[in-house]
Amino acid sequence: MTATIHASCVAIDGRGVLLTGASGSGKSDLALRLIDRGARLVGDDGLVIEARGRHLYARSGPNIEGQIEIRGLGILAFASMAEAPLALVIALDQPVPRMPDESLPVRVIEGLTLPIIALDAFEASAPVKVEKALLLYGLNP
Repeated sequence: MTATIHASCVAIDGRGVLLTGASGSGKSDLALRLIDRGARLVGDDGLVIEARGRHLYARSGPNIEGQIEIRGLGILAFASMAEAPLALVIALDQPVPRMPDESLPVRVIEGLTLPIIALDAFEASAPVKVEKALLLYGLNP
């Protein structure tokens, strides 16, 4: 089972982080800053999500594989991974609570769930928050 979604994905220590939000919400910008901190690009904008067993895997759509759109510069090539097991969703177009609820919201994709954390992509601390959220809440695929 597969789904195609409008999102970006990077892998941190081999675990995929799905960056979701409307156009202009900072998906590619945050992905670029995470890559600068050591993450690997999986895909930008068009992702194919596949359910295999109890896990979800992300890979780039064929039209932009190995590339990321950087506003003001265009579409540039980056080293990328073919796919990554998904562990966490970062929602960039939802209100950011001061403190998370005891039970995190989840996103259902192809019948499987992933925890969601809402963040502001343009905060200077956003890349560090993504890394910490992955440690605290990310699934172990």
